[in-house]
Amino acid sequence: MDLSLTSPILCAGITMYSPLKFYGPKDDKKITVGIIGIGGLGTMGIKLAKALGHTVMAISTSANKEQMAKDKGADLFCASKDEESMKKNAKTCDLILNTVSADHQVSTYMPLMKKNATIVQLGGVIAPHMVSNMTLMMGR
Repeated sequence: MDLSLTSPILCAGITMYSPLKFYGPKDDKKITVGIIGIGGLGTMGIKLAKALGHTVMAISTSANKEQMAKDKGADLFCASKDEESMKKNAKTCDLILNTVSADHQVSTYMPLMKKNATIVQLGGVIAPHMVSNMTLMMGR
C-alpha cells in the first residue's frame, strides 16, 4: 500500500478507533457518538463511528462545516456557538470524542451528553478546563 495514502489511517485512525472501542458499548448496542472538531481527526472519527453502525453527531463552532460533516457520514450536526443548536441537541450523545487542540472549555459540550455519558479528551489542550461539579454530579 502507498504509505502517503494509508498513513492517515494509522495515526488518525487509531487515535479515533481506540476510544470508540474502549469507551463504546461492549455488545452490539448502537449509540450516538458526538465528534467535537471537524478537522483531520474529527472527520476520521465520523467515518469510523458511522462504519461501526452508530449515529454520529458532528460538533463544531463553525456552522459552515455542517455539509462537509454530513458528506463524511454525520447524521446530526451541532453548532456549539449557536444557542438554539445546543438546545436542540441537548442530552443526545452517549459518547463524545473531543479532538480540539486549541484552548477551549469542555463544559461547553456537557449539555450535549446524556446521563451516564462519557467524554474523551483527545486534543492536547494546555489551559485547564473549568468544569462545574454540579454538572458532573447531575449527569453522573
